[in-house]
Amino acid sequence: MGRRQVTIADLYRMKRENQKITVLTAYDFPGALMVEEAGADVVLVGDSLGMVCLGYSSTVPVTMDQMIDHCAAVRRGLTTALLIGDMPFMSYQVSVSQAVANAGRFIKEAGCDMVKLEGGAEMVPVVRAMVDAGIAVCAHIGLTPQSVSKLGGYKVQGKDLAGAQKLVDDAKALAGAGADLIVFECIPSALAAAITRATPMVSIGIGAGPDCDGQVLVYHDVLGLARRNPPKMAKQYVNLWPLITEALGNYCQDVRSGAFPAAEHGFAIDQAVVDQLKI
Repeated sequence: MGRRQVTIADLYRMKRENQKITVLTAYDFPGALMVEEAGADVVLVGDSLGMVCLGYSSTVPVTMDQMIDHCAAVRRGLTTALLIGDMPFMSYQVSVSQAVANAGRFIKEAGCDMVKLEGGAEMVPVVRAMVDAGIAVCAHIGLTPQSVSKLGGYKVQGKDLAGAQKLVDDAKALAGAGADLIVFECIPSALAAAITRATPMVSIGIGAGPDCDGQVLVYHDVLGLARRNPPKMAKQYVNLWPLITEALGNYCQDVRSGAFPAAEHGFAIDQAVVDQLKI
C-alpha cells in the first residue's frame, strides 16, 4: 500500500512523536515527481525560484502569476506530499484584504495546502485574517530574504539578546495568530531549539540546527544544480552540474561530427514511395 496524503494533523503528530519532518523545494512537474518519489513529507515552492529558475539576483522580482504557475505545475506532480506556496514580495504587505485574496489564489488556482509568508509580529493581522478565511499559514522568521536589504545582508539573525528575544516574541505572536508551521532561517541552533519547545507550531529549520521538528533544503543545492557552491547551511548530496554539462556537450559534439542521429534514431519509408514523389 502506498503512502497517503500528508496533512497538517500528521505534521503535528510527527512533532509530538519526535519524528523528523522532511521538506524539499520543487519548482516544476518533473522536480515534483522526483521529490515525491524520494519520500518528502512536505514540498515548498519557494520564491527562491526567482534565483534558481528565473535568473534573478534575489527573490524580490518574483510575481504572483509566476508563483501560481509554478505551484500548479508542482501540484500536478504530487500525490502524497503536503504542498506549501511561498507568497512573493508585496503580495501580502500592502493590505490585509489583498493578502487574503492572494493567499486564496494559491489554494484555489494552484492547489496548495498552505501558504508561507515572511515576517514577525507585524504580520499577526495578516496571519489571523488568512486563518479566519480557512487558509493554513506557515510563518518564516530569522533571515527573511525578501527584506535582506533591511537586514543588512545575508547573515545569521538573533545572535544577541535583543535579537534573540525579538525572534521569541515574534514566534509566540505568530502562534497566537494561528500559524501552524514556522520556518527558522539562519538563527542559532540553541535559539531554534528553545523556540521549538516553547511554541505549539511545527518548526522547520534551514541553518537553524538539528532540534527543529523538520528540515528544508533547496532542490538545486541538494543536487548540485547551481554553478555556485552551496551555502553553509546546505548539504550537497550529488554534483549534477558537471555531469549534465558533459552530457549536453557530448550531444553537441555528436551532432557536429555526424555521429547523431544514427540510423537507429530515424524512421523508415518504402523507397518506392519516395521514388514516386514529385520533388
